[in-house]
Amino acid sequence: MPDIRVKICGLRSLGDVAAVAATKAAYAGFVFFPKSPRHLTIPQARALTLAAPVGLAKVALLVDADDALLDAITEAMPLDMLQLHGHETPERVAEIRARYGLPVMKAVGVTDEGDLAAVFEYSLAADQILVDAKPPKTSALPGGNGLSFDWRLVAQRRWLKPWMLAGGLSPQNVAEAIRLTNARQVDVSSGVESSHGVKDPSKISAFVQAATQDGPPILR
Repeated sequence: MPDIRVKICGLRSLGDVAAVAATKAAYAGFVFFPKSPRHLTIPQARALTLAAPVGLAKVALLVDADDALLDAITEAMPLDMLQLHGHETPERVAEIRARYGLPVMKAVGVTDEGDLAAVFEYSLAADQILVDAKPPKTSALPGGNGLSFDWRLVAQRRWLKPWMLAGGLSPQNVAEAIRLTNARQVDVSSGVESSHGVKDPSKISAFVQAATQDGPPILR
């Protein structure tokens, strides 16, 4: 079975970084969005990214960020990828990718089959696509709401670029989500927290083990 690449998003402390580094996770996500309980200031994020070990990809999550904020973040810390989680157009995605010379992942919210056209459209501009549950209209957060969507919508789909499954994943359901969708990458934030915005090292470990099947056999 191909390796599954795991992203743990919303890290807020050196302990979070250490917990992720102790697993086989491939990506560590750092949130720059003031409305999120996982938001980091630039100095906070710099300390965490510098503590991340070589080989753990450092991803900055941004929501409709302007060039001034992107300049400040990319100049202050080592990053491996930018994740755009707002209303950025494909043209804006391509512009950011060219300006900063970093791979760009674009999040696309999904609730029904009609939303999948955007995955193709953004895959023409981005390096990767994050297929996430579309947030409720009343939510202030574009992601990290702990909501899932009908995984059958993306089952066995193939797009132009690598894609990552997100939305409502947890240690309990990630293996089934991978089985149903054939996703090769998965992303989690609230599903490995003990409370809103507070990561739980045991849940991080359990999630990565379940996703990568690095542990007891998973019964199906």
